[in-house]
Amino acid sequence: MDVLAGLLEGPRARGAFMIRALFDPPWSVRIADEAPLSVMVMVRGTAWIVPENGAPAQRIRPGDLAIARGPDHYTCADEPATAPFAEIRPGEQCVPLDGAPVSRYRDLGLRSWGESAAGSVEMLIGTYQMRGEITGRLLDALPPLLVLPGDVWECPLTPMVAAEMDRDEPGQAVVLDRLLDLLLIAALRAWFSRPEAAAPAWYRAMGDPVVGRALRLLQDDPAHPWTIADLAARAGVSRAALARRFAELVGEPPMTYLINWRLALAADLLRDSELTIGSIARRVGYGSAFALSGAFKRVYGVSPQDHRTRAA
Repeated sequence: MDVLAGLLEGPRARGAFMIRALFDPPWSVRIADEAPLSVMVMVRGTAWIVPENGAPAQRIRPGDLAIARGPDHYTCADEPATAPFAEIRPGEQCVPLDGAPVSRYRDLGLRSWGESAAGSVEMLIGTYQMRGEITGRLLDALPPLLVLPGDVWECPLTPMVAAEMDRDEPGQAVVLDRLLDLLLIAALRAWFSRPEAAAPAWYRAMGDPVVGRALRLLQDDPAHPWTIADLAARAGVSRAALARRFAELVGEPPMTYLINWRLALAADLLRDSELTIGSIARRVGYGSAFALSGAFKRVYGVSPQDHRTRAA
């Protein structure tokens, strides 16, 4: 498995919040839903995304795609200085902020929301509802806000998403979930290929002839009883050389990386499969459900069973 495939195989939307937002200037909405990840595609008009973490505001134009990582709050508006008229809170609750008893933004029909169906500004928005739908390793690899300009990002999925959002047929929610996953994966693949992408250390380390080989070995076969000596022999260097170089480039020792990779895989399997905990343990390199439970609880703070129950 290449590192990008390993990174991107995690997104699994389940009942994602999908909306077509329509506005006329002046408009402004504060996003405080704390969702783990939101994808925004600009169809017409322009918008500013203003993070509340001190990062600079970014403008998106038709064809641009933006990805905002929660739980940070941010504002979408026609201009950075426009004060919000409404706030989106957890559970997609819309609260008016302009003093009026009823928000100026309202339901406009099937998956449409905003001021007017003929609004001069149109955005397609897809939001992952739970952190478990996005692997932690992927979230950690992303900045709080990234923007792909339309002149470097062109994806045939965008019109498909727009068309499917107008349909109301059996299984429509599942279709939209999968389209959102594909849109996110295509966008991230394009972003990671750009020079300005601040890719994580382990991602950059894949280009190293020694550490990259060790990383691929760990990712391809996490159930193998790896040791530093085994990895070093496969990579063609001494144990000391591998340990030193791996820690320098990845930021953690090889065995720590392996533990985190195994537990991330286990977390995904607990969420997305009906395998027993014992079967999952053996698949990711632990000899028993008890061994996996101990390691899982140390890192995630809950037992594998509790993690599965919460994800369900």
